[in-house]
Amino acid sequence: MNWQTNAIFYELYLRAFQDGNGDGHGDFIGLRRRLDYLQWLGVDVVWLLPINTSPLKDDGYDVSSYYGIHRDYGLLEDFMITVEEIHRRGMRVVTDMVMNHTSDQHPWFQESRRAKDSPMRDWYVWSDTPDKYADARIIFLDSERSNWAYSAQTGEYYWHRFFSEQPDLNYDNPRVREAMMRAIRFWMDLGIDGFRLDAVPYLFERDGTNCENLPETHDLLRQLRRVVDEEYPGRLLLAEANQWPRDLLPYFGNGDELQMCFHFPVMPRLYMALARGDKSAIVEVMNDTPPIPAGCQWATFLRNHDELTLEMVTPEEREFMWNFYAPEYGQRLNLGIRRRLAPLLNNDRRKIELMHSLLFTLPGAPVLYYGDEIGMGDNVALPDRNGVRTPMQWANEPHGGFTTGQSAYSRVIDDPIYGFQNVNVEAQMADESSLLHRVRSMILARKSLPVMAAGSLEWHETGAVETLAYWRSGEATEKTPTGRLLAIQNLSDSPQTVPLPDGKFADALRMEQGVSLASGDLTLDPYGYRWLVEL
Repeated sequence: MNWQTNAIFYELYLRAFQDGNGDGHGDFIGLRRRLDYLQWLGVDVVWLLPINTSPLKDDGYDVSSYYGIHRDYGLLEDFMITVEEIHRRGMRVVTDMVMNHTSDQHPWFQESRRAKDSPMRDWYVWSDTPDKYADARIIFLDSERSNWAYSAQTGEYYWHRFFSEQPDLNYDNPRVREAMMRAIRFWMDLGIDGFRLDAVPYLFERDGTNCENLPETHDLLRQLRRVVDEEYPGRLLLAEANQWPRDLLPYFGNGDELQMCFHFPVMPRLYMALARGDKSAIVEVMNDTPPIPAGCQWATFLRNHDELTLEMVTPEEREFMWNFYAPEYGQRLNLGIRRRLAPLLNNDRRKIELMHSLLFTLPGAPVLYYGDEIGMGDNVALPDRNGVRTPMQWANEPHGGFTTGQSAYSRVIDDPIYGFQNVNVEAQMADESSLLHRVRSMILARKSLPVMAAGSLEWHETGAVETLAYWRSGEATEKTPTGRLLAIQNLSDSPQTVPLPDGKFADALRMEQGVSLASGDLTLDPYGYRWLVEL
């Protein structure tokens, strides 16, 4: 089994995690101070959002140098020390590589836009008309009206799939491909364990297509995988591609493209099933998820640094989700919802635990978003997605223990429900009944049960749409003597009885200490869940 198959990923925004020098911005010094916490929690892989030099028009996804570290985070030496410290604790580190586009402040683009005869003109995609590639959708609907932006310097338009400050690179240019390979080698040489490749479906453009998932994209990614396998064996390539499962299958190739892809479509259906008290949405999307090559894995998540995307649902389902989870217009963004996990679930501890149960027992490697393990809130008064990128709440101290300075880059959540005075790591570590301890117990249980990561999925009929049960089946181990585990979840607000199959079972989470269960009926509390190892 590859190391990523059963890994627990922890996504953190460095600016928001811990300020180590008192300037109000999170940095590598601060992250090193908190690595013991991540190790205690059970994290295997630290995923860093972009750390490159950037004007921060899009929180670092607008890269102005692929070789620099943003000055607020520290020096390159700080990064190297941090990688060593992460490895010393038996963890790994993955960073974002923004392949599709750069900042308009990047020297490449500055030279490209200077003149039509610039030697770097063809490093980006230019046109004398904004009518090309008309079949490509606009991703940031709330802020962009076109995928083309006008440059007055030369009277032409440049192509951008995201913000207009983020021009797309031209991967038809072999010099661009070579430059990106050099940047990837640079960071691999510094010891990182892999990349999350940002926005990979959009690397190429072709007339008459939607400019997504083109064959040329897969050719490039296979080339990248060959470089990594030959020069940096054991390193990971993880694709951010918001596509349907069957459209994602080519990104795994024949095991020769990317080792991991995010399973975007399953995520909104977890919320949909919970809102409706009906498992159908989860069953349908998992049944529509094809097998993937050996050695590959899905990455699954409940929330992340972006909006909760609703691109992969029908218009009717999107309207339902908006009305249920984001009734106020300000809670919505583009085709999604800009809220954190706990506020989405009205801070209902039962629902938060249930969603984690689904995350940890369905196929895929779980990705946690910083602060969700303690039930952090959000601030939708902040623009764009900044409301889910507020400072980590460490203690009931000024600025939540995030900084010793006079102010932080963003206001720490301090409302009566989610404020750092009530929701913080220090208080929850001291309380063994806290959400933090429950999430940690799930992580440790999952890591001790390899069947969760590599086992097959088979539905167990419960006789009710409100209850979702499934077998995870794989090789026998000391903790799973038959190689089978039965996960059961109650998606409703009323008690539900689920028939157990013949046999004996032990509770993998020890929710009933020392009690073994036999065949018969099992009653789950509202939003209850059980992980049962077949004996």
